[in-house]
Amino acid sequence: MTPAEVKAWRRAERERLLALRQDLPPAERRRRGERIATGLREALDGMAGALGVYWPFRAEFDPRGIVDWAVASGRTVALPVVVDKKGPLEYRVWKPGDPLVDGVWNIPVPERRQIVVPAAVLAPLVGFDRQCYRLGYGGGYFDRTLAALVPRPLAIGVGFAFQQIETIHPQPFDIPMDLIVTEAGTLRR
Repeated sequence: MTPAEVKAWRRAERERLLALRQDLPPAERRRRGERIATGLREALDGMAGALGVYWPFRAEFDPRGIVDWAVASGRTVALPVVVDKKGPLEYRVWKPGDPLVDGVWNIPVPERRQIVVPAAVLAPLVGFDRQCYRLGYGGGYFDRTLAALVPRPLAIGVGFAFQQIETIHPQPFDIPMDLIVTEAGTLRR
């Protein structure tokens, strides 16, 4: 496939997978989410350093239970913020109760700009393949962020098992996840 064909294919695949995810009944999404949360706690248990999470959007796995667990265990948690639409994300320290403001796409972001480089980041999946490549929303934010952060954090893709596809047709700018956690288990690169 040419880069233009891959781009068009990804756009169509993204729409298909997002529709599947959004059609999942909320009770079923919560049930699957409980199993994902168990897998995430196992993957993160004993790991030191800040944890980069995300605010749930468009029927993604809701990581706020993981935030509560991490904060209760004394970990620093941070949310990503778009500061430059062509640049990497910035992670700002946040805990439940801290003020949030609307960021890009009206996704809440921490009002206070206390920046941290996470030791691990959770990245929501639109799709993924067996090689742990992630299909996201198409903006390239997580790839640019992983390429820019030093030291590079452990990258954990988070999604539902039905989002696995044969390949995302990785391009040179795509950075694979180290782990992908779904309700069916953990896939390691």
